[in-house]
Amino acid sequence: MDRINLLRARKEALEQAGKAVRGAIKELFDENSFVELSAFSFSDGFSYGDKPQGEGVVAGFATIGEHPFYVIGQNFESDFGGLTKAHCEKIVKTLEAAEKNAVPVVYLLHSQGVKIGEGVDVLEGIAKVLSACASLHGLVPQYAVLMGEVYGAAAAIAAQADAVFFLKDSVLSVTSPLVLTAKEGKNLKKEEVGGYAAHAHSLLSSIEVQDLQEVAAFILKIDEHLTLPVLDAELNEPVPALNETADANTVLSALEDPIELGGNCSPDIRTFLARVGGIAVCAAVFDRAKLCAENMQKIVSFARFAENFSLPLVLFVDCEGPQPSVSVNDSAFLKEIGEYFGALQALETAKISVVTGRAIGLGYSLFAAKSAGFDVTLAFSNADVSLFESAQGAAIVYQNETEKDKEALLARYEEEMSDPVNAAKGGYLDNVIEPQFLKQYLIASIQMLMR
Repeated sequence: MDRINLLRARKEALEQAGKAVRGAIKELFDENSFVELSAFSFSDGFSYGDKPQGEGVVAGFATIGEHPFYVIGQNFESDFGGLTKAHCEKIVKTLEAAEKNAVPVVYLLHSQGVKIGEGVDVLEGIAKVLSACASLHGLVPQYAVLMGEVYGAAAAIAAQADAVFFLKDSVLSVTSPLVLTAKEGKNLKKEEVGGYAAHAHSLLSSIEVQDLQEVAAFILKIDEHLTLPVLDAELNEPVPALNETADANTVLSALEDPIELGGNCSPDIRTFLARVGGIAVCAAVFDRAKLCAENMQKIVSFARFAENFSLPLVLFVDCEGPQPSVSVNDSAFLKEIGEYFGALQALETAKISVVTGRAIGLGYSLFAAKSAGFDVTLAFSNADVSLFESAQGAAIVYQNETEKDKEALLARYEEEMSDPVNAAKGGYLDNVIEPQFLKQYLIASIQMLMR
C-alpha cells in the first residue's frame, strides 16, 4: 500500500475509533475549525495494528464563534477513556501549548479512571496533568464539559476548571458510584451519587445544561466577560422595584448578563459573573444568609476567581451572621474566616460592598466593614446594620427599661441602633442610598476605581 492510501486508512481507523468524542467536538465547535494535534500519538504501536485506538484522548484546537480554544476530548470508546501515561502526556502537551499561547481550554471529559496495568507510570502522569491545570489558573479560563461518567483522575481535572458543565447524563465522582453505594450499603442510581443535584456541597462552579449548543453559548458568554472586561453601555435607568423590595431576586436586576456559577451549592450566597454598566464583575448576592463553613468556602473560592481574572468584586449583603448551631461550631467555619481575609487582601481590584438587607455582627465585619478592605461601602436606606438582630438587640440593650411594649422597644432599637445612617456617621459607610439608584452608584464607583 502506498503511503498516501496508508495515511488515509489510518485516519479512517482513528475516526472510527472515536466517533462519539469527534462528533461532540464537531457539535460544540465551529464547523471545520478543529485541527487535531498529536493524532498519531500512541504508546503501544497501535497505529500500525488492526485497531488504532489512540490513547483514549483527542486533542487539538478549534473555535467557538471564531474565538480560539484548545480542546481535550476523552474517547470513552477506547478502554472507557482509561488514562495511561501517554494519555496524560498528550493532555499535558496541549495544556503547555495553551499556557504558551494564552488560549482557553475546553475539556470534554468521559472516563472511568485509569487503564489498569501501567502502575506508577500513570500516577506520575496524573500528577503532571493536575500540575499543568493548576499552572493555567489566573492565565486562561478552563471549561470542563462532563460528557457522561467522569471518575477518578478525570474528576480531579474537572475540579480544576473555572466552569463545570453538567449534561443530563453527567456523573462526576472521585470513586465509582457502584463502589460508593456498596460501601454505604445503599442502592442509589449513579446520578444520585454524582449528578448535578448530588454536588450540592462540592463547591464546584457548576452549570446545568441541556445540550452542547447551550454549552457553546455559555462558554462564549463567559469568555466575553473574562476577555472583554469593559463594553460600551448606556446609562442605566433607576429600578423603582428596589424601593418596594430588596430581596435577592430584585437585587439581581442591577446585574447585566448574569451567569450563575455553582448554583447547586449554598444557595443563600449566589455567585455570578456579570456586568455592571458594561463592566465585567464578580458579584455575590446574599439571600438572608446565615454563615457556616460551606458558604464561607464558597465566597472564598469566588474571591479567588475574581483574583485570577482581575475582576472587581461586588457583594450585595443580606447576612444575619453565623448560624447558631453545634455543627457550625464544630466545623471549619472559624478557619474559613482567616481564608476569607487572605483572599480579600490578595484581591487587588475594586472591592465594593452594598448592604441591601441586614449586616448583623460578623455579617457586617466580614462583608461590609471598611476595615475589611472594601474600597466603597454603601447601604440601602432601609437596611439593618447592627451588632445584634433587632429583637435580640432590643432585649439586650433595653433589658433594664421599664417599658414593656416589645414592639415599641423594637422600633426604638431599629431607630437608635440599626439605622445604617449611624454607621455612616462614624465614617464606616460611604453613603446610604435610595435603593432604586443602585446601578448609578455602582457604575460610578467601579468606573472611578478602575482609573
